[in-house]
Amino acid sequence: QVQLVESGGGLVQPGGSLRLSCAASGIIFSIYTVTWYRQAPGKQRELVAEITSGGSTDYAYSVKGRFTISRDNAENTVYLEMKSLKREDTAVYYCNAKRQVQRTLFDYWGQGTHVTVSS
Repeated sequence: QVQLVESGGGLVQPGGSLRLSCAASGIIFSIYTVTWYRQAPGKQRELVAEITSGGSTDYAYSVKGRFTISRDNAENTVYLEMKSLKREDTAVYYCNAKRQVQRTLFDYWGQGTHVTVSS
């Protein structure tokens, strides 16, 4: 059974930092593209950051220079380091792992972790 478990969310003041973790079980995480998404209240889910199996990364414009995605293949974990947090970063953050094998898409989601940026 595949599980993605996010952790590390919480309440932080503007300008603060948090590190989110996405730990996988039941799959070899290193061969998946892993993406962090977020969904703020009343808004659509949006891509935050992505890391491929080869280690290439991509970021939403709104978080470039503030967020860093990385992966520890030995720990089967992907991290999202968030710095200089803003109120508009408040959202539920979700981890997604995706891999296409010919015509089969393997697509897994975590349950989400809440991040609240507030003074």
